[in-house]
Amino acid sequence: MDYAENKVGHRQRPEDVLPGEEVQDGAFLEPGEASAYFFETEITDPIFDRIKGNSFKEDCTVPRETLRYLRILHWGPGGTTAGELICDKSVSRALLDVFKELYEEKYPIEKVRLIDEYGADDEASMADNNSSCFNFRKVPGKDKLSLHSLGLAVDINPFYNPYVRTNADGVLCCSPEGSQPYMDRGKAFLYKIEADDACVRVFARHGFLWGGDWTTCKDYQHFSTTGG
Repeated sequence: MDYAENKVGHRQRPEDVLPGEEVQDGAFLEPGEASAYFFETEITDPIFDRIKGNSFKEDCTVPRETLRYLRILHWGPGGTTAGELICDKSVSRALLDVFKELYEEKYPIEKVRLIDEYGADDEASMADNNSSCFNFRKVPGKDKLSLHSLGLAVDINPFYNPYVRTNADGVLCCSPEGSQPYMDRGKAFLYKIEADDACVRVFARHGFLWGGDWTTCKDYQHFSTTGG
């Protein structure tokens, strides 16, 4: 198989492309060739070294063996871009298919990097519009684990698709900070996720529910295998 050329003219192997790197000539990858860039592995020692103490916290109750590391392509600002995420093995195949279909549709996703690149700080990752999955943490303001802790929830383009709720004082607020302009879902803007767009449809086909359909609050970035 021929792979896309890098900047010095050598053919790139999928496993050698760094996350966040644009795949040279990526716009011309044939579907079969692009498929080689979508793969999963177990959490190897080098990967575990990246997440230990960050997304995989000292008190993490999720066995390392149940997690999978995924490499994907996504349609970033410069075109075909390599991405990475960690999820539960029960959804790894489905997520590979989701991202492959979104890539083939050229659905825009700005960044897909491990949240460990942000010190496992969910707010920092969202503020940078980074799409991610696994992070062992509690639901903000609650004493229960988030579905992200189990690797069963994915946030897509989170800065432009905030979590919106009404607080105890009756004031509408959102997360991450700075994404207030994007609470107005009547506006048109890049990276907006809305009902029945390609992102919602592809995730739904593979068994994921969208937080934009929630009734007591809205989590426009959120896709998970259950409603919480």
